[in-house]
Amino acid sequence: MDHRLLEIVACPVCNGKLYFNKESQELVCKADSLAYPVREGIPVLLENEARPLSVDETHP
Repeated sequence: MDHRLLEIVACPVCNGKLYFNKESQELVCKADSLAYPVREGIPVLLENEARPLSVDETHP
């Protein structure tokens, strides 16, 4: 994931900062506890494509 892209993308729900999880290839919004998939290097920033984070994922 290009770090310049991470600087400009935002969560579509709250407009908050997204963090890239390299292991799961997802962009994570900690505020909303949502993870957006990255498919073939392209972030899919659609609320209906996001998965809710489990309690273990939100509080490591």
